[in-house]
Amino acid sequence: MVGADDPLAAGIVDCFREKDLRIFGPTAAAARIESSKAFAKELMAAIGVPTASHRTFAHSAEAAAYVRRQGAPIVVKASGLAAGKGAVVAQSEEEALRAVAQIMDQRIFGTSGAEVVIEEYMEGEEVSLLALCDREHFCTLTPAQDHKAIGEGDTGPNTGGMGAYAPAPAMTPELVAQAEVRIIRPVLAEMQRRGCPFEGVLYCGLMLTAQGPKVVEFNARFGDPETQVLLPLLQTDLAEVFLAACDHRLDQVSLQMSAQAAVCVVMASGGYPGSVRNGFEIGGLDKLEREAGLLAFHAGTAIREGRLVTAGGRVLGITALADDIPAAVARTYEGVGMVRFNGAYYRRDIAHRALARGQKK
Repeated sequence: MVGADDPLAAGIVDCFREKDLRIFGPTAAAARIESSKAFAKELMAAIGVPTASHRTFAHSAEAAAYVRRQGAPIVVKASGLAAGKGAVVAQSEEEALRAVAQIMDQRIFGTSGAEVVIEEYMEGEEVSLLALCDREHFCTLTPAQDHKAIGEGDTGPNTGGMGAYAPAPAMTPELVAQAEVRIIRPVLAEMQRRGCPFEGVLYCGLMLTAQGPKVVEFNARFGDPETQVLLPLLQTDLAEVFLAACDHRLDQVSLQMSAQAAVCVVMASGGYPGSVRNGFEIGGLDKLEREAGLLAFHAGTAIREGRLVTAGGRVLGITALADDIPAAVARTYEGVGMVRFNGAYYRRDIAHRALARGQKK
């Protein structure tokens, strides 16, 4: 089972299948739905999947001219993989032009910025709906909500994700059914028709607009940190699900999700998503791991000279399960309070939208 985007884009699934080895994930051709935003946008346009209006550019001068014609707010995205940091929601024309120059001319994301996709700004609440797919059949997981921005109140630059929670009350069962019919099912059918059937996790980043769910982006894998709240809620044996997908019999699997709520808070190194200093010792995990209902997912850690130290921008994901979202939020922050390392940063408002609704689940 492949968790990261780069190996999928490089064709690890193709290599395994050439040797008749079982693997859960999309081929390189199918993974283009994530590795090339230009491909994903073209596919959606061809079959009428709801998404933001857009244009793709290979030259920065043309992209800049388009920004000036359209004005702001507007969204600028590197077409290729950028570790979740390649999208800039520009509130001003100046900010959008700066993003075009940084992505296309300065190549802050390397070759991923050879093309940019420039989209209309969509109003609404963003949610994540993940579908486990076997080319033809699929099972959706509990809707979740990520928090991409570094700052509380969803301010500042985008990150790989500063926390998540599930279920996301904004994504009602009716909206899930709508997304399955209007987005997931037609995308799987079109990928089959194009000779690159999709097998693996289709992550649908959706904006809940006044016109219904629209696609913000697709990932070809479990999203981080949504995975840290979704898999603890999954009650069906995960190996059974993966094997069923590999055998193209997901329609025979009954996926069971817990009725509880889960919340994950990401603890990051100071300075993230910019440059960070690593090598600081992490303490308190031994206490956390003795607590019921708390989990610590390692993201940027390492063992050096027998000590657990920081080794990345996002260091840990602390997750708690409880009967409802407020209780899960409180429990998660209890867990965060047990962990310490120099320069630790985390958002203190994860799940703020659900809490503002005053809903239990």
